[in-house]
Amino acid sequence: MRTTALRAVLFDFDGTLVDSYPAITASVNHVRGLYRLPPLSEPEVRRHVGRGPEHLLTQTVGVGDVAANVSANKAHHPSVLRQGTRLLPGADDALAALSGRGLALAVCSNKPVAFTRELLHVLGVAERFALALGPEDVARPKPAPDMLLAALPRLGVRADQALYVGDMTVDIQTARAAGVPVWVVPTGSDDIDALTGANPDRLLRDLHELTALLGSDGEA
Repeated sequence: MRTTALRAVLFDFDGTLVDSYPAITASVNHVRGLYRLPPLSEPEVRRHVGRGPEHLLTQTVGVGDVAANVSANKAHHPSVLRQGTRLLPGADDALAALSGRGLALAVCSNKPVAFTRELLHVLGVAERFALALGPEDVARPKPAPDMLLAALPRLGVRADQALYVGDMTVDIQTARAAGVPVWVVPTGSDDIDALTGANPDRLLRDLHELTALLGSDGEA
């Protein structure tokens, strides 16, 4: 893609910018404990992250009322949110480089948006972002294109002037539906084979490569 035409970079959150799996796993296991179910390992939980809390709790708990489980999960999560989440390697440098180039930055994630916004502040990167959207802000969560389509006009850019960066096949589907180019990193819930099979515009090694490609004007 011609990065000289690029005006905005939109990011997924969990698995793309942050490793939040310890916190997510702790809250899932809290809900499982309410039913006296044994705890799941982080890798078991990780593969269900990214498609929204209802999907996560349905797949990882599987008993009880889904809405009640989601509510219990959300009530517990603030107790582990901060200590169980960290920026992924290269994220801080990537955000600084993209911001320094004058690109508008946004988060579009299926994570409850209050948690995303709190973490952006806690991790010291909130000032880099013009916008953070979650499933509460649109009619449909990803893979529907609603979040990206809502973000673009608020950032003042067209789809062909933006890039979406994610870590899952659901992110690729979302970007395709919105007409936005999409790059992915293999640092989240889907492995390289799954990502490659979904045909992203580029499969990055990590966020360091994102900085190398987009940190200055040019073509990538």
